[in-house]
Formats: sequence, structure tokens, C-alpha cells
Amino acid sequence: MADKDELVFLPLGGVGEIGMNLALYGYGPRHKRQWIMVDCGVSFAGPDLPGAELILPDIRFIEEEKQNLKAIFITHAHEDHYGAVRDLWPRLKAPLYVSPFTEGLLEAKGDYDKADRIPVQMLLPGRQITVGPFTVEPVNVAHSIPEAMSLIIRTPLGNVVHTGDWKIDPEPSLGKPTDDARFREIGEEGVLALICDSTNAQREGVSPSELDVSRGLEEIITKAEGRVAITTFSSNVGRIKSIAMAAEKAGREVLLLGSSMRRVTDVAKQLHMLDDIKPFVAEDEFGYLPRQNAVVILTGSQGEARAALAKIARDEMRNIGFTKGDTFVFSSRAIPGNEKAILDIKNALIDQGMIVLTDADGLVHVSGHPRRSELKQMYDWVKPQILVPVHGEAAHLRAHADLGRQCGIPEVAEVRNGGILRLAPGPAEIIDEAPFGRIFKDGNLIGDFDEMGIGDRRKLSYVGHVAVNVLLDGRYDFIDDPDVSAFGLPAFDEAGDEMEDILYDAVLGAVESIPRVKRKDLDMVKEAVRRSVRAAANQVWGKKPIVTVFVTRIQ
Repeated sequence: MADKDELVFLPLGGVGEIGMNLALYGYGPRHKRQWIMVDCGVSFAGPDLPGAELILPDIRFIEEEKQNLKAIFITHAHEDHYGAVRDLWPRLKAPLYVSPFTEGLLEAKGDYDKADRIPVQMLLPGRQITVGPFTVEPVNVAHSIPEAMSLIIRTPLGNVVHTGDWKIDPEPSLGKPTDDARFREIGEEGVLALICDSTNAQREGVSPSELDVSRGLEEIITKAEGRVAITTFSSNVGRIKSIAMAAEKAGREVLLLGSSMRRVTDVAKQLHMLDDIKPFVAEDEFGYLPRQNAVVILTGSQGEARAALAKIARDEMRNIGFTKGDTFVFSSRAIPGNEKAILDIKNALIDQGMIVLTDADGLVHVSGHPRRSELKQMYDWVKPQILVPVHGEAAHLRAHADLGRQCGIPEVAEVRNGGILRLAPGPAEIIDEAPFGRIFKDGNLIGDFDEMGIGDRRKLSYVGHVAVNVLLDGRYDFIDDPDVSAFGLPAFDEAGDEMEDILYDAVLGAVESIPRVKRKDLDMVKEAVRRSVRAAANQVWGKKPIVTVFVTRIQ
């Protein structure tokens, strides 16, 4: 009997973690499915992954199926949803559908030759796109970035609503509110499954409106006696616009700091999103502005060491200086893992006499994700048969699943990265597992944990490295003193003896303990030296460094 057609959902990132969102939908018999991809995002590496800059989803599963991959759809231009496109699209080369704003940011990410540009097709609300057995319709939603969209995915086995990131905001500062009328319509048509954002599923109530944040920031800017610096996500064009309009009402000029901030606003200007605000002042004009006339919008809200805010905290900005009593506003939420870096910057600013304000001091930031009452509203609009919580860590996903059950959704299917969830026919259930994981971008190269040498770098950061060079003559005696260079080790032991001298003695002892006739085995000599150096370091330091030994015989 031939395999029946099935509709399946397979997340390869973003389900069980924050960031790196990538979802696949498959249709057809088990061994001959056609696929579409929704989003292709990154996560950012922390200090536990030395050298790595970005974490990308492992796409080997869909690489093997790329001949059946019909299209890639990007819901919005946050890095955790589109940041891996430039690096991973060349491995897939499927048709790519993005909004005009996302296209602009893809182009602005670097100076690429025409041959390197990724061909894109427009993704616009209300415009249906048919690829293979899927018909995809974008629906406008409010979020903290322009042109965010949910997707209605129609298949012969039922309709799926993939929300992407969204919230209900009747008064967004930029763009239209979430299109509740369209969601109601698809709910009346019938929705098999709702694949829904879980980020704020633990928070009760409704997210405040962006307009409320605008009023809070306007009050701060108006009352501040000195300069006001506001750090926020560079992609939050609506927030940037709100700050600029509040500054204009207060009679102040606005300066942008940070390359990503300027890149995003340049794209927004090209798309006429910022036509109704005054031009920003140039960086070299900052020094001529009276303190009470300056507002600075800058990058670095997550404590990034190379961002403008961190440089100001370290007093490293060439043309920009702040004075005791100036106000710094953190108009953002800390992404989990960034708390320590953010706190260090706040403390550095406070030590300089700055006034630091956060969302604990007033409404200066609001999330772009739905709280529990908004999730209930979405359930009411689309009336799904199946709820699949996505976009979040385990606690978020479980809270969302529990809420769905409380609200009477017939089936709640919990899945994690790599789980192949059958949505139809029959009950929703995990029917298979796909390979998944993480790969890492380091400079211009991409590879897995071992290929990029991240484990060795991590070890080096703890125990350092010792390089040893031994030259032997034709009789396998020392030609000269061995060279010993230690990197990242203590300079002296507890008694004050030099570490390199201790390791030097260990090298001499290791070689001289080997009978001359056995020194012909140079690999054996190398290993003996390596072990001896590690043992000597461990005896005086309590740690074993990485040791590289070169042994050369010169006739």
C-alpha cells in the first residue's frame, strides 16, 4: 500500500531556545515530501564559545532534501529570524521571499559584488504565493520592527497559521496594527494548526502599546537637564521614530551612534518610513550642541563590547563626550545571558556621574511579543484544532502549552528542535527525528564545534599553551638548549621561580631519561617531553597546559 500524504512540521531551531529560528513544513508521503522553510535566524555566541561570532542552525537535513525545498519565507528582519540567510542560502538556493524592509537590510549587510547578491521575491500582506502543494499568504502583525508578518499556509490537508513574532498593539508608532480581521476570516474558514510565539507566555495581561512608551520617553527627554542618550535595538525603527519625535517636541536635535543604527535607518528612509521626522545631526556636530539640546540614540543595549554605548562607558569615543548629570535610558530588555555585560556598563556610567534609567524606573520599553491575554485573543480569532508552541525556551513552551489546554484547544502538541510533528492526517504526534544542532561562524568560515576549534580555544583560555623546540644531533644529543615558550601560564610558581625555567628543566629531564639508542623514535621523544611538561606545570600550578613539542634531528 502506497504511503499516504502527510502534513508535518519540523523545527530545526528556536524551539527549546531563544533565537536561531528555523521551521520546515513538509507535505507528501513519508519518503517523498515537498518542503517550505520559514525563517533562517542566528543566535549570538557568548564567552563560553571563544572566537565564534554567530551560532547558526545545522541545516544538513534540508540540504539533503534541497531538491524538494520549494521556497524560503522570512517573517521579519530580526537577526534571530533572518540573520543566517546570507550564510546558509547558498547551500540551498531556493526561491527566497522577503519584505521590502528585509530586502533592504540584506543588501545593507555588506558591500557585495552583484554576483553575490541573493535574488529575492517580494512578500507582501494579502498577496498569495503558491509553491508546490503550499499556498502562503502573509498577514500584517505588529512587532518591534517594520513589516513583520504571520503566514497563513494552505495545504490539501488543512490550513496552518504560523504567527512568527507578533503582539496586539492598536497604536504602533510605525506601520499598521495586527490584522485581526484577516485572522478572524481564516478562523471562520478553518485552521488545522496554530504555530505560535511563546516568548511572553509566562506573563499575564496585555503588552503595553508602543504609544505608551513614546509618552514615557517624551517625559524623560522633556524633564532632563543635560544630554539624553537612549539605547535600544537598532532594528526597532518605530522606537527610533518615537524618540526623534519626542526630541523634536522638546526642542532637541538627534544624533545616531553605531553602524547598525545608521544602516537600519538608511533603509527605513529609502522606504519613506521616516519622512515625517527632522534629519539627524552628524557626529562631528555633536560638540557644538548645547547640553540641553542633545538626544543621542545609540547601539549597545545588550552590553556588546564594541558597540557605541560600551565605548562611551569606557570613554573611548573620539567626537562624543558626556558630562556628569547626563541621562542614559536603556529602552530595551536584556536578552538572557547578557545581564552581566549590561550591568557592567550601567555601573561604569554611574561611576562617571550619569543618571541611568531602565524599565524599572518607568515605561521606557515594551516587548514585541504577546502576553497571555493576547495569546487567548489569537486562539479566539483563529480557533485552531491544534496548538504548537514555538519560539522560546522550555519554560516558555510549557507555559504556552498549559494555557492552550486551559483554553480548550482540542490538541496541544509539544515539540522540540529536530522533532518531526505530523499535523495531519490523524492526531498530532511526533513520528520521527531529524538531525539538528548548531554550527558556528568565525570570521569568514563556518563549521561545527570541532571543525572551528572552539573546544581547543576554550581549553587554551583556561590552561594556556606551551611550545617546546628540541634540536638533536646525529648522535641524538642536544645541539643547543631547548626553546620553551609559555603563553597564558603564570610567570612564577609559589616560591618565586620562573615557570619557563621549571618547564625547561622538565624538558631536559624527559630527554635525558631516554637512552640514546631509543631517542631514534622521535615521536616517542615528543610524547615524553609533552607529558613531562604537563606534569611539571600541574605539580606547581595545579593545571595541565596544552603542550606542542617539535623534535628535529640534524645530521
